[in-house]
Amino acid sequence: MALISETSQNYYTGSNLGGYQFVSLEQIIENFMFVYVGEDKMISKASRTDVAFHAQRGLAEMSFDTFKSTKGLEITVPQTLQMALPQDYVSYVKVSSVDSSGIKHVIYPAIKTSNPNKPTQDANGDYTYDNGALELESESTAWSNYKSNSSSENNQDDYEDDTYWPLSGSRYGLDPQYAQVNGSFYIDKLSGKIHFSSNISGKTVILDYISDSLGTDAEMQVHKFAEEAMYKWISSSILSAKSNIPEYQVNRLKKEKFAAVRNAKLRLSNIKLEELTQILRGKSKQIKH
Repeated sequence: MALISETSQNYYTGSNLGGYQFVSLEQIIENFMFVYVGEDKMISKASRTDVAFHAQRGLAEMSFDTFKSTKGLEITVPQTLQMALPQDYVSYVKVSSVDSSGIKHVIYPAIKTSNPNKPTQDANGDYTYDNGALELESESTAWSNYKSNSSSENNQDDYEDDTYWPLSGSRYGLDPQYAQVNGSFYIDKLSGKIHFSSNISGKTVILDYISDSLGTDAEMQVHKFAEEAMYKWISSSILSAKSNIPEYQVNRLKKEKFAAVRNAKLRLSNIKLEELTQILRGKSKQIKH
């Protein structure tokens, strides 16, 4: 039976463009219950609740390193130099600013600062309390100094070609991770905000981040390249959680799951020979010393 159930006109005028490449998680669960669970099948008995749980776990785990599930959020950095983390944020891929040509410039993390809690102290340095609770100041000194500092990142002359070479040798000991003018940031996970350096104020910033694909019903879908990997993941997870299952059977399913996930990664990597050839053309250039 054919899988396309809508006319070409409905497809091209609708909002589900490109949707044929995905299978909903609900359909994955339905297929698994029909094919894998029952008498004389791989799993003799399993509740739909168990299958749904392991399906969601498989979707989340493969979203981190197998699926192309990177999302993007663009904002204009306000004077507060802060950006709220997205609602479905799990981890960041990169943070970039955008120039007038629409080109991204990577902003690097500042790993040597933070925004710790700062207790209120009296003249003797003792902590003050309010009804037995420790009073905290709204802003730490570390964050206050970081956002107000006019660092060397703002002095772009040091990095321009016409002034860099005459300064040859005078920048000895420079840490390469800070030798850039794009600015810096750090993520305060407790407050759920990204803090930027002062030279990012007013710029357009894009946060590329990873989600677990479980935020909404619409995004709970699996690419068809990884559909088989999902079935292997669910079956392996269910039998691993059952008692009195022979170890050899569990190990066999784990190997099948590993192989299926690996195949899904290779398929989803989508390496094109023409693109690879284009990149390798630059390797033949002579490097002048």
